[in-house]
Amino acid sequence: MTAPQPRRPDAAAPRPRPRHVTVAGRRVCHRVDGDGPPVVLLHGIGRTLRDFDDLHGRLAQRFRVHSVDLPGYGGSLPMTAPYTLPELGRFVGRYLDAVGVDRPVHLVGNSLGGAIAMQFAVTEPARVTSLGLVTPAGFGQEVTILLRLLAVRPFGRLLLRPSRWSARRTERALFCDPAFVTAERVAYALAVARQPHAARVMLETARNLGTFRGVRPQWREDVLARLAELDLPTLVVWGEKDLILPAAHLAAARARLPRARTHLFENCGHMPQIERADEVHRMLVDFWSTCPDRVTPDGSARSA
Repeated sequence: MTAPQPRRPDAAAPRPRPRHVTVAGRRVCHRVDGDGPPVVLLHGIGRTLRDFDDLHGRLAQRFRVHSVDLPGYGGSLPMTAPYTLPELGRFVGRYLDAVGVDRPVHLVGNSLGGAIAMQFAVTEPARVTSLGLVTPAGFGQEVTILLRLLAVRPFGRLLLRPSRWSARRTERALFCDPAFVTAERVAYALAVARQPHAARVMLETARNLGTFRGVRPQWREDVLARLAELDLPTLVVWGEKDLILPAAHLAAARARLPRARTHLFENCGHMPQIERADEVHRMLVDFWSTCPDRVTPDGSARSA
């Protein structure tokens, strides 16, 4: 039996038109498709909901899938509150309220989105059925030098000056296979970086969550300690060649969350949901099939 092969980039396909919803008085861009148990997909720092396009479409065949641009990223307006992890976690709850999701959800987060998913889970555990953490921030101090330099004034703003070269450099750091660094991805990354608020939002997020030494230990320890106390089904996956958050963090995840399912993708970077879309999809669906019923805020039980 041959091993699964890395997914190759598909030819360009028409993208779904974005939808918008008002959350706490601010416009938020999202994509919603499918019917079934609710799933929420959260992207990483400096990224957008497009990072979940492939996974979103696959999951929507069996689930009600929400991909969301975090405040100030992609098509969502910035929030007025500080870009701290607790505030970003509160955004998830406000988003669910705004779109009328009143049952526990499967949360899937990549990178910063993984940390936000964990934060929301420890503050509102009754609203979460499971956590799917895809190369999540929070399991170690180490992070790429490019993110650490954002904490150093004035280098942060200099690094975030939009250019085609910097957009390509960033995209190249995310993937093991350079074939995924397409002209379309580079052009979109450059357009996102040119938004008037993009640099401010990314700098504030990076400086609240990290320093030049790396990811701040205070929020990591708080979230992980509280998460370990919850009986919450959790899946953690990593790319062996991740240049943003090293794959060694997967060992920390196994130590801190010994009951979590884990998986390491060989020859894969920081975006397994793109480079290994089929495998991540199958893994999540199989994982969710084993998740027990969760009790909704109104006291009724809902199955996955």
